[in-house]
Amino acid sequence: MAYEFTNSKGVKYYLHFKDVNLKGGRVQRIYFFARDVRSGSLDAVPDGYKVVETERTGMPILKKK
Repeated sequence: MAYEFTNSKGVKYYLHFKDVNLKGGRVQRIYFFARDVRSGSLDAVPDGYKVVETERTGMPILKKK
């Protein structure tokens, strides 16, 4: 089951990841929230990160601890 976060407005978001290739050939993992469960969903918040809600839009983001 994907990690679920409900913001202050009552909207549910699910945590996902994607590995992207950068110009230099390096692979970097990005984390993002979506309103639906897609491929690449995560069951828990990665170690060293915490979920924070943006004040203006209420969108959740991951922040390093």
